[in-house]
Amino acid sequence: MGNRLAREDYEWVYTDQPHADRRKAILAKYPKIKTLMGPDPRLKWIVCMMVVIQFVAFYLVKDLDWKWVLFWTYAFGSCINHSMTLAIHEISHNTAFGNNKAMWNRYFAIFANLPIGLPYSASFKRYHLDHHRYLGGDGIDVDIPTDFEGWFFCTRFRKFIWIILQPLFYAIRPLCINPKPITQLEMTNVAFQVTFNVLLYWLWGAKPVVYMLAGSMLGMGLHPISGHFIAEHYMFLKGHETYSYYGSLNLLTFNVGYHNEHHDFPSIPGRRLPMVKEIAAEYYADLPQYTSWVKVLYDFIMDDTISPYSRIKRKLKGEVKQE
Repeated sequence: MGNRLAREDYEWVYTDQPHADRRKAILAKYPKIKTLMGPDPRLKWIVCMMVVIQFVAFYLVKDLDWKWVLFWTYAFGSCINHSMTLAIHEISHNTAFGNNKAMWNRYFAIFANLPIGLPYSASFKRYHLDHHRYLGGDGIDVDIPTDFEGWFFCTRFRKFIWIILQPLFYAIRPLCINPKPITQLEMTNVAFQVTFNVLLYWLWGAKPVVYMLAGSMLGMGLHPISGHFIAEHYMFLKGHETYSYYGSLNLLTFNVGYHNEHHDFPSIPGRRLPMVKEIAAEYYADLPQYTSWVKVLYDFIMDDTISPYSRIKRKLKGEVKQE
């Protein structure tokens, strides 16, 4: 349990990310994939339904014993809130209202953020697009753990703790790797969220607030759905930077498991990503893939060759344009 890992640095490469070249090749062979791009008209209604479900849950938990509040927080609230973070991921690609109504997407994401309790949707948009544009970029891509995370969380027990604390590291990592000036939209996000949290406490007391905040933290920590954080880009096979997952939890996560397909075509909504895989099957059939996020979490902890350092990094060349 306490043995240190052999890995002491990231996997540094001197090649560009694979997604741009594969996207170009697929579009040349299958131009009809362009018809899959554009907003998903169902997304906004699904998100509204999820927000309403959580509002109903806030009301129902206010009179429960604390033991049942905690039970439903993990059993139900954590699933809905993690799913909502992935809805916000979808909205960050303008798939709710389209590129022509970019600000509608931004404010809709702030609305979707409300039942999560932690104001992050505006900041997520800025950093996530950098992640796509400069995947693995040193000093830019904040999806990659810091040197401290790679150095310290280097045993099975420490990796277990690291997974539990993932929400904390995702929150503070941008401040360490790539701090950006605060925007007006981020201040608006904070103002709406704090107002909502205070009103929730004033109306129904502490239990719905605990259900909301703890559900978000637990759902993004040691939770089956949180396996996607590890599955997407951690290098379980040397030289492979992005991995897809084709299991049933895609039903709760807007098909975020189709991650190679998503990075190849970020403007295609999650609902249509299986169609990309079906049309261009030969481009994805031989890529490494997962069928269980729970197994990914288990393997990450138990495999002494895998750690937060198991990420591909590259020095960026030329002009860097960030969000």
